[in-house]
Amino acid sequence: MDAVCMVMAAMDNEAAAEMLAQHLVEARLAACVQVMPVKSFYVWQGESRKDAEFLLLIKTRAALYAQVEAFIITRHPYDTPEILQMPVSAGASAYLQWLDAATQGAG
Repeated sequence: MDAVCMVMAAMDNEAAAEMLAQHLVEARLAACVQVMPVKSFYVWQGESRKDAEFLLLIKTRAALYAQVEAFIITRHPYDTPEILQMPVSAGASAYLQWLDAATQGAG
């Protein structure tokens, strides 16, 4: 079984976030994507910002990270989208096996 990771990305539009989540799963680049509303506080181009966004938690195999990143970048409206990979050091064995099986044949 391959190493597992979670990728985080945020978008400003719920419908677009849901569409991206669905396409990632359909392409077998992710086993599961959760979309949740968040408030983001940050500085962009010298301006302090507070925006409503939708956070995507993308569960995938670490070997697919580059493909996931490229997939998001080509479909993301931001000039500099948040895309962060976090390794998963442990998890329920049955879930990890399901995740591995659900992402086989990706790309």
